[in-house]
Amino acid sequence: MTLNQGWIYRDRISARYQGWMVLDYYSERYPHLSRGDWGDRLHQGQIHLNGQPTTATTVLAPGQTLTYHRPPWCEPPAPLDFTVLHHDPDFLLIVKPSGLPVLPGGGFLEHTLLFQLKQQYPDIAPIHRLGRGTSGIMLWARTPLARQELSRQIRERQMVKVYRALVADWSHGERLIITQPIGKLPHPTLGKVYGATEGMAAESRVERLGEKAGVILAVMIPTGRPHQIRIHLAAAGHPLLGDPLYGVGGGLKLEPVNGTYPVPGDCGYWLHAHHLSFHHPRTGEPLTFHCPPPPPLTLP
Repeated sequence: MTLNQGWIYRDRISARYQGWMVLDYYSERYPHLSRGDWGDRLHQGQIHLNGQPTTATTVLAPGQTLTYHRPPWCEPPAPLDFTVLHHDPDFLLIVKPSGLPVLPGGGFLEHTLLFQLKQQYPDIAPIHRLGRGTSGIMLWARTPLARQELSRQIRERQMVKVYRALVADWSHGERLIITQPIGKLPHPTLGKVYGATEGMAAESRVERLGEKAGVILAVMIPTGRPHQIRIHLAAAGHPLLGDPLYGVGGGLKLEPVNGTYPVPGDCGYWLHAHHLSFHHPRTGEPLTFHCPPPPPLTLP
């Protein structure tokens, strides 16, 4: 395994943290590492304040900039064999494989779709996101105009996104509309994780398609909240088959496995972005694209 190039994480200090010490700030903001771990990083000179190495007891003021200079590390493996479904001067449609993260996080930096695409398209920007374990169509803007117009279509619910999902069983008939709000729940290592609780409005429209080693569902989402389909199907009593994090009711399954707690980026479920419709950002032409689902999600 080869090392990546490392990364610099930047934080601009807000008024809320005036008078805090540097070690208190990192321990509170980023509890995935222990207070001792952050102390070690400070001692090793990996954390700077306004461009200069700092200490654990330095007092912060609004407007200052903290940077954590993470040394190069070996990233977890991820499949990098994505394909381009459609190429346009204003946008790209990418077929993302399950297991490839879209954005950096959870130990991934170069093994992400964003990093890989930027090698060829430096100005690329995601219009929507797919979870690490989700496969299928993903839309990326190549120009400022496309980013603005396609983001507007997302906000105004003019973009149609349909997924295929696999659940163990289904008890809600042929169709179901789920409107469970999505907010943040406590997580022992990440601090907060999205789940079924009071928060942002969300809507999923579910259609039962058939059975094949489980029940195959089509899910259309007018809204695009984080992990929405996983949370909504779990809230309806039917979590995705093999989902390691979301259980019946849409809450978090927090039993540790081999000493670690499940996180949103864990895989094991079948969810595929199957259909995407939108208007061309420059011409207004209606466009529709399909991406065939993997075998577990194909109808018998």
